[in-house]
Amino acid sequence: MTPSSHGPLTRRTTLKGAAVTAGALALTLSARSFDAEAAAAPAHQGVFGYGVASGDPTGTAVVIWTRVTPPRRGPKDPVATPGSGLGSRTHVTWEVARDRHFTRIARHGSYLTHPDSDHTVKVDVEGLRPYTRYFYRFRAAGETSPVGRTRTAPDVPGRSHALRFALVTCSNYTGGYFTAYRQIAARDDLDFVLHLGDYIYEYPNGPVSDASDPDGRYGPAALVGVRDAEPANNLLTLRDYRLRHAIHKADPDARAAHNAHPWITIFDDHEVANNAWESGAENQAAGTTAAQFHARRSAAYQAYLEWMPFRLPDQSRRVPHRGTRFFRRFTFGTLGSLSVLETRQNRSRQVDFPGFTAQGGGFIPTALPGLTDRTDAELADPSRHLPEPEQLAWLKAGLRADDGWHLIGNQVVQTPVRFPAAAMAPTAIESNGGPLPDTALLVNSDQWDGYQADQAAVTAAYAASPGDVVVLTGDIHSSWATEIPSTAGATAPGTTGYTPAAVEFVTPSVTSDGFYEQVAPLLQARNPAVTPEEVVATVEQLISSSRQVNPWVRYLDGVGHGFSVLDVTEERVQADFYLTPVPTSAQPDPRVVPTALPTYRTSWLTVKGTSTLTRANAPVGPRADNPA
Repeated sequence: MTPSSHGPLTRRTTLKGAAVTAGALALTLSARSFDAEAAAAPAHQGVFGYGVASGDPTGTAVVIWTRVTPPRRGPKDPVATPGSGLGSRTHVTWEVARDRHFTRIARHGSYLTHPDSDHTVKVDVEGLRPYTRYFYRFRAAGETSPVGRTRTAPDVPGRSHALRFALVTCSNYTGGYFTAYRQIAARDDLDFVLHLGDYIYEYPNGPVSDASDPDGRYGPAALVGVRDAEPANNLLTLRDYRLRHAIHKADPDARAAHNAHPWITIFDDHEVANNAWESGAENQAAGTTAAQFHARRSAAYQAYLEWMPFRLPDQSRRVPHRGTRFFRRFTFGTLGSLSVLETRQNRSRQVDFPGFTAQGGGFIPTALPGLTDRTDAELADPSRHLPEPEQLAWLKAGLRADDGWHLIGNQVVQTPVRFPAAAMAPTAIESNGGPLPDTALLVNSDQWDGYQADQAAVTAAYAASPGDVVVLTGDIHSSWATEIPSTAGATAPGTTGYTPAAVEFVTPSVTSDGFYEQVAPLLQARNPAVTPEEVVATVEQLISSSRQVNPWVRYLDGVGHGFSVLDVTEERVQADFYLTPVPTSAQPDPRVVPTALPTYRTSWLTVKGTSTLTRANAPVGPRADNPA
């Protein structure tokens, strides 16, 4: 989900029509030279210019990855850049060792690249020891890759080890520098990095006014010509998606974070197209057929699987599913498990409301008799699904399996959230013949609130689980700590008493526009002299209004970008939030400053057996134990 600034409460506007009393955010914009072939540049830097990565660690296996650029046969031959389809098959050897100098080799083998897979190399290395550090490298055409660092999962039967990982989402290349990845790469205390979706964005480099694309560039104007996406067009073909993945692997901070830790990933919408559903997306050209969208999606999935260290789970029908099974589960001894959901491939189309959204959902009014009866019924329709019923049954079975921690990797917010119209939508918007009352509440129909039967079913399963549930979420470009109410009735306006069924931690975006970036242009339209400090104050006021309606939202920050660190022990789960500096007149947009690093901001934790949240006094300290 990416809110919109193009129209009323559509693609890139989360807080359109905020209580606007100030004016514009003054930014100093500068264009610098940029290599338009940045995605292809590493291909000119040797066989292993795109670095190495690892992912999906279990107790006995881990996937290792690289991309090979085959040597040219002659000096006039073109370079086999990503997406080109060029280059001959290349023999690659790989090694996994217990030490960085590779004196203790644990596993080794060979691989033959092919242009049909864009010369990516992905090996599922099995037979490893649980909870153990390893190093890996590749060799081809007389060159050796960088040495990558990885580790197997703390999954020892009958035992409980420390578990700590970083949580990231929404890494828009044109939105800013990946300083969150830089900070993650510098840590040595993480078991893995969990990326919850929107690893890439599909938008073009062209301006919004460019009629050749449904959408324009997404990100601060200060980075035009500095961090441009490759290719320049809206992504549609396999070559397009391969190049966009390549520019992410070309980014030095992303490459460092992949080099330092194994990653567990799942896509959301932007790996294909904004607010995608089963047969379409919000930002597709008019007249696009379901078959054309499915061809686009197939290309996007192929590039994703080629360029990410992702292990497809068993595709047999032993675990029922629809289409390709991407959802999967990781276990951590007696401590608990991580179930990673996938909620785009089979989702029902989002509910839209005239004057608010056209297709793909977004913020729409609810619970207004005579005005929202049709859409309210659609929101509650049990035949509409976010995950397909087979995946939901798989999740429920996992929740019943044991009394450990059940961590749920999830794309869009599960907690019921009602947004006050007075803060969110201008009263001038007319829907079905009348202005929207300021007392009205809005829901985001692209979140679980747009699929209320599934939302109620999964919440009931959380409440009935013998273990404790912690939902881990991305998508909304802001930081949250919430208690998920156990019944839908608890979400009535003004409710203060409720029984929590689970907790949810939402990690901020790496770079994608948050509430601050969406409110600033609205204030600018009123008063060009508005300061960043005034924009921040307005955002905090809007958040305060929203929390009054949703008391189960214990913490919400809509200004900072960065990442979270999750630390799991038998007694509690703690989330530490690391955010970029608060914008000021001296530094109005930290995303465009390559030295503006996320730093520790706050911590929240849930104690075993409570499903409630309390603020922690400090970030987590040293691990209780470490891998071998």
